[in-house]
Amino acid sequence: MYSTKESIRNMIWERMEKSSISVSNSYGRIPDFKGSINASELLRNTVEWKDSHTIFVSPDTAQKTVRKNAFYDGKDLIMASPKLLNGYIFLDSNCTNGNEEEASTIKGAFKHGHKITSIPQIDMVIEGSVAVDKYGERLGKGGGYGDMEISYLKNNKLINPNTPIVTTVHEIQIIERIPSEPHDEKINMIITPERILRI
Repeated sequence: MYSTKESIRNMIWERMEKSSISVSNSYGRIPDFKGSINASELLRNTVEWKDSHTIFVSPDTAQKTVRKNAFYDGKDLIMASPKLLNGYIFLDSNCTNGNEEEASTIKGAFKHGHKITSIPQIDMVIEGSVAVDKYGERLGKGGGYGDMEISYLKNNKLINPNTPIVTTVHEIQIIERIPSEPHDEKINMIITPERILRI
């Protein structure tokens, strides 16, 4: 049993590397995983996605197809910049001009979008994760940025208790239990390449 957050992260990173599930080196990162495109497509077919107009998403590589699908489906996108160093980037549904692939990358988001200081009401939040459990606990890479993003949206009443807070992960990233602390923010949907878990 892995009792600390750091031991859980290391265990997941090691498992993903040894099982060749990681698309690239995952250590120290939110891992991109084989099947992330399938997970994105499962999310795309949920009623929660179809009912959402403005989506908040992390900049992680595993969510690249999520961002691309948002453009294809005519949704506005708010992307957190890496480590929040440049705040938040707004990409409206018409900004890509056929360059959805480029705009879904970090570099492309800066090119096609623009930095904002005021965030509109959010219909869905999508965060990357290193590990999750079926109680809604989520573990990032250790910087606390995902928790800060969700907390900011809650504190500014940009999301409500019914807003879907989603993560896309590989099945291997779902574990029995993640230790929680008062500042940890929960998710309420887990999407893997195989299934949808609503918490």
